[in-house]
Amino acid sequence: MLAFLLVFGLVGGWILAGRMLAPLTRITDATRMAANGSLSHRIRLPGRRDEFRELADAFDTMLARLEAHVAEQQRFAANASHELRTPLAITQTLLDVARSDPNRDSGALDERLRAVNARALDLTEALLLLSRTDQRSFTREHVDLSLIAEEATETLLPLAEKRGVTIETSGDITPTAGSYALLLQMTTNLLHNAIVHNLPEHGTVQLSTAIGPESVMLTVENTGDKLAPQLVSTLTEPFQRGAGRMRGDHAGVGLGLAIVKSITQAHDGTLTLAPRAAGGLCVTAELPVAAPHTGR
Repeated sequence: MLAFLLVFGLVGGWILAGRMLAPLTRITDATRMAANGSLSHRIRLPGRRDEFRELADAFDTMLARLEAHVAEQQRFAANASHELRTPLAITQTLLDVARSDPNRDSGALDERLRAVNARALDLTEALLLLSRTDQRSFTREHVDLSLIAEEATETLLPLAEKRGVTIETSGDITPTAGSYALLLQMTTNLLHNAIVHNLPEHGTVQLSTAIGPESVMLTVENTGDKLAPQLVSTLTEPFQRGAGRMRGDHAGVGLGLAIVKSITQAHDGTLTLAPRAAGGLCVTAELPVAAPHTGR
């Protein structure tokens, strides 16, 4: 009888331990696959919701986010390579044409090369800025978004007048904490985007700031063509440009709203884009509110 109970206990314990450790085995196998580069695998642990199920679900969520992030980085690298290759290819073509025709007037060639080089420099600076904001390598200080909005408006007022766009500003004092330079870049990008992608004549841009109990808001609205919600949802992706939204000069390098989104997230905020019913775009950057600066 004792021998039977001993054997029964050992067999039962072995079966019970196997059933208890089976989820850990599946999680371990998934971890090894992820370490080898397979991010598409999911555990999908069945059964009741216990500690093992919660751990497996959390691991699946982490893998999904990591897979999406890697895919986004791969698309970004491919798009960046394409965008950087374009001005280099244009430069090479212009130089080949100049070499084949030594008697050609160099004035137009020089002007074109300068324009292509300036675009390549703008793209490089935008990529560096995007990388810096993703790393959050900046010093936080007390800033007022309403003052930043005024400075951005003064800077871009000549461009707005050139394009026949009226800028309307309003709002309250909106204290927050962050990098003044980056938040100015964020506001300037939003305002520049609203001016460039506007109506051909008599366009308007409304720039306002507001403060709530726990956050401050910077909102930029502009008139323009009607935009589909599906298109608006892609505008913050790097190098994504809406069809029909490119008009002449000042078109940018396709990183304006991507930089805005990156700066907003680096400041623990959220960025919301919505098409206006009458046409155009409404963009709201919401950042954590900071205590008013006393200056002491």
